[in-house]
Amino acid sequence: MGCCCSSFLSETHPEKDHKKTHQQQPPRSPSGSAVLDPATGVPSFCEFSFSDLKTATNNFSSDNIVSESGEKAPNLVYKGRLQNRRWIAVKKFTKMAWPDPKQFAEEAWGVGKLRHKKLANLIGYCCDGDERLLVAEYMPNDTLAKHLFHWENQTIEWAMRLRVALYIAEALDYCSSEGRPLYHDLNAYRVLFDEDGDPRLSCFGLMKNSRDGKSYSTNLAYTPPEYLRNGRVTPESVIYSFGTVLLDLLSGKHIPPSRAIDMIRGENIILLMDSHLEGNFSTEEATLVVGHASQCLQYEPRERPSTKDLVTTLAPLQTKPDVPSYVMLGISKHEEAPATPQRPLSPMGEACSRMDLTAIHQILVMTHYKDDEGTNELSFQEWTQQMRDMLESRKRGDFAFRDKDFKTAIDCYSQFIDVGTMVSPTVFAWRSLCYLLCDQPDAALRDAMQAQCVYPDWPTAFYMQSVALAKLDMHNDAADMLNEAAGLEEKKQRSGKGS
Repeated sequence: MGCCCSSFLSETHPEKDHKKTHQQQPPRSPSGSAVLDPATGVPSFCEFSFSDLKTATNNFSSDNIVSESGEKAPNLVYKGRLQNRRWIAVKKFTKMAWPDPKQFAEEAWGVGKLRHKKLANLIGYCCDGDERLLVAEYMPNDTLAKHLFHWENQTIEWAMRLRVALYIAEALDYCSSEGRPLYHDLNAYRVLFDEDGDPRLSCFGLMKNSRDGKSYSTNLAYTPPEYLRNGRVTPESVIYSFGTVLLDLLSGKHIPPSRAIDMIRGENIILLMDSHLEGNFSTEEATLVVGHASQCLQYEPRERPSTKDLVTTLAPLQTKPDVPSYVMLGISKHEEAPATPQRPLSPMGEACSRMDLTAIHQILVMTHYKDDEGTNELSFQEWTQQMRDMLESRKRGDFAFRDKDFKTAIDCYSQFIDVGTMVSPTVFAWRSLCYLLCDQPDAALRDAMQAQCVYPDWPTAFYMQSVALAKLDMHNDAADMLNEAAGLEEKKQRSGKGS
């Protein structure tokens, strides 16, 4: 039994969440799926089972390896697909890279709290025996290294290179503001492109490759000088690495910083620029970016700019803010057709697929509270006056719900829920529908997720999430949730017939 909504629900009480971070355990992923956080559209952070990730990656097939360094790399990255059809990237560490599972989980949990549209966010981890794995959002449009150094169709145009620089600076600035300023081995392979062609910073670099592992690749020419001196990564080391990425963007080649600095000092900026741009760039803008790269690559860490400085200086250089990234990259927008139901749908499933709120209302009224059986066992002492008042507020809510007075129903059900003595998945589902009928899909999704927390295998909780997601225009996720609900309903009917 796993609750999948902790990261969303904790937003309600951030100060409480902050105090418990080091003790909290993320919820387990139910049946290899992942529940979306409606605030960000990103799946909530959770713990996956090894069997789920094994299934998702086709038993870690070599055909699914997507890391640029190939099969000889110490830690491979695989593409995988969960049962709810969501694509994921799975980083598989070598055996015992992190001997202490608690330490690995705490590190992953810290990174998993981050959520930003400029990050390829971490959505889970796995600690199973000697296995240590991280699970992130999958980015389908390759790495910056591929687009810069190994392009087939066209090189990246100048305006897109400026966008990459800004987006990665914004991602680093966000991580720094959230207390995660250290990024290990920032390079062009860590910059990924999502389905819209937008650049994202891989979350994998926010964790080391092992508990005691190196923070930088073995190529010493690109390593911050202070790391060579003392082996420690600092926020200023990350800025140095960002400077090497700026050099990549300028030159289209992986030039060692020392050589680039010599060219900059000799004012050979045009020699530094990528010849494939064929002069299609602003010399003034290029000079500014060269200046930023030079600042980032200063030998003394204290002389390098901050992430906030980088964002401030790169933002005014954006010349094509209205042109989509996939157009500038010269690729097709990566779109999957919405998932189609894989099973025949019940009347509830049909009503949800049509978003027919009236039909859903009728079905919930007919079902009444029969699915709440066994979710609460109350002692004799709990039948207090407060308990009677609470049940009275639920009763008033039920009358209002049947009479389609949905605002009153919300008020009454809220009184019932706020007391907290009794937890009813039905009340959450009914209030969820009330919110939908009052055009509040965010609140509706929150209640449907709460219903799932109380009753993890309840089809109605998933059906209500499906409708709320559709109302939020998250149609692929809505279709996935509809399939999940139909599967749970089918399983429930089979077990009912067998008993």
